[in-house]
Formats: sequence, C-alpha cells, structure tokens
Amino acid sequence: MSTSSHSYPMSSGDDQHSYIYNSSYQKACIDGNEEKTRRYILEKFDLLNLNSDLNTLNIADFGCSIGPNTFHAVQYIIDGVKSTHENRLVPLEFQVFFNDQPNNDFNTLFRTQPASSKGEYFSFGVPGSFHGRVLPRNSIHIGHTSYATHWLSEIPEHVCDKKSPAWNNYYIHCNNLIEDVTKAYKVQFTKDMRVFLEARAEEIVPEGLMIILGQCLPDGVPHSETWQGVVVDMIGDCLMDMAKLGVTTVEAIELFSIPVYFPQFSELEREIEQYRSFTLEMMEIISHPLEDIPLSNEFMTSMFRAIFYTIIKEHFGQGVVDELFDRLAKKLTKYPIDFKKCKKHVNYFMLLKRK
Repeated sequence: MSTSSHSYPMSSGDDQHSYIYNSSYQKACIDGNEEKTRRYILEKFDLLNLNSDLNTLNIADFGCSIGPNTFHAVQYIIDGVKSTHENRLVPLEFQVFFNDQPNNDFNTLFRTQPASSKGEYFSFGVPGSFHGRVLPRNSIHIGHTSYATHWLSEIPEHVCDKKSPAWNNYYIHCNNLIEDVTKAYKVQFTKDMRVFLEARAEEIVPEGLMIILGQCLPDGVPHSETWQGVVVDMIGDCLMDMAKLGVTTVEAIELFSIPVYFPQFSELEREIEQYRSFTLEMMEIISHPLEDIPLSNEFMTSMFRAIFYTIIKEHFGQGVVDELFDRLAKKLTKYPIDFKKCKKHVNYFMLLKRK
C-alpha cells in the first residue's frame, strides 16, 4: 500500500530532532522579509475600507507547523497592521488562527508560544488540511502561509505503479528526470493549488490579503540540479543501500514517493493568475539570506530529518529513521555537495487581494 492519502507534519516535540530546532533555513527567509511584509500591509491593506467599525482583526497562518517561524510571521503582520492604523480611537484586538493537519503537534505549538505574544493576540488551533475549507466564510482579514504550498494533498496517481509510464522507478520524489512523473506531479499540484485558493477565497473577506512565501524552481531548471534535490536523491540512495542489507525492502521503496512538488516560477505565476477571486498584487523573486552560504552536512541532515521524519517513519518504520540519516550524514561527507555547481531554488513573496 502506498503512502498516498495521509498527512505528514514536521517532526514534533522539542528535542534536538524537532522541527522547532531545525527550521532556521525557513526562518531566515521569513525574517528577511519582515520589512516587505510590513510595507505591503501599509500599501495594500485598508482597514477603513473593510469595516470602519471593526474592533477585532483575524489572522490565519495556514500550515503553521510547531513554531517558532509561525510566531515570527504573525508578529510581523500584527506590527504592520498596528503601524498602519495607530491613530484609531479604539485599539484593535487580534485573533490568530494557527492551522495545520490534525496530527500536527499543537501541544508543543502552544507550549512554546512566546510569552510576549500573550497580550498581543488571542490564539486558536485549527486542525485540518489547508487543501480545503478550515474556517468560516468571510472571517479572515489577513492570511499567511510560508514554505507549505509545495506539499501536495496526496501522492500523484500511478507514480508508485510499476506498470504505469508515470512510475517513479526507485526515485523517492519528483526530481524532474522522468517526464511522465513530472506531469503526474504537476496535475496534482495544479488541482491542489486551485483547491487551496478556492478555500482561501471563501474564508478571506473582500479586500482582505493573502501572503504566500515559498520556493519554486527557476524556469528550465530540474529539481535534480538543485542542492535540495541532490540531497533527497541521496536519501533515496541510502534507502536502496539499506534494502540490499535487508534493513528495508526494494518493494517498500517502490511504493514510496514524497508528496512534494516544486513548480517552475512561470508555471506558478500562471496558476495564480488564472484564479479570478484574487488579484495578484505582486509576485517577486526574493533573495534568501543563506543562499550563497555553503551549508554544513550536519545542518542539511538535521533539517531534512525534521522535514521527512514522519513520512519515513510511517512508511518504513521507526527503526529505519536513525540509520537512514546516519547514512545520509556519511554519504554527504563522502560526496560533498558542490554548492557552486548546483542551481538555486527561487524564493518568492506573493501578495494576493480578495476581490
């Protein structure tokens, strides 16, 4: 049975392997766009036009995981709104809805919420896939998501079927090396992005904003040529090595494919522009603070373990995880990533306004 219809949140808890301590790469991009977030809220968010009598402003972070990144993003939005409307006679109160899959570690999320935020806003957990409605109609004034929309609702059809032209062979992700596999992933991504935008269009009030940060591929660049793609292919190689030793099986690898798809920049832009309930206020390529810094093997190993821990554990079993990432660390040492030769992912900042 393939891993096609489940949710796989980031590594939970607050130990050394948790996403909390292994998400600084994503955090660097969120922090690096703090001023951009505030500026666009100032330029594009007109609270008086929304509702001159509004006293409570609702913010949602879709795909929040367990922090700390979600708390930083939310605070930047609140600071931006406050600076825009600091002369209001009645101060605004804020409600923040933290959304992720039902098996996300919401206990750790709220346990690690910064003490300084307790007086800033009221917090709510919203379990449910953002590939669908999770909040009432016309209830959210500003939505946000970062590094999440490349996750698909399910593994594309046929990529784990050996009899299909779209079989992903022994690759464990879409690295763009098999055309039919890429097509299958693209079809699923297009469907999921449409559902994501349709849901947000119902939840966000007219004139409300949706902020999306994420990664995609430069036009014409396959994922296999990026350092991230190289690392995931290495993880697949490690699994095959373990199958040869009987730690796992080739059959288990054949049925495994990670539900992640990185579209090319123009492909993503076209998909967004086709959806008529939002206006695309801006979409621009942004620099990542760490994009020119070679990352250590330990950093990469820990980051990918935190991201893929749950999906690997659920498919291959708990006993595989430690050995797999020990092997990855050794393989990275033996075959170090040449960051100068690898192509770079594109990081983007997108602002949508509900019509």
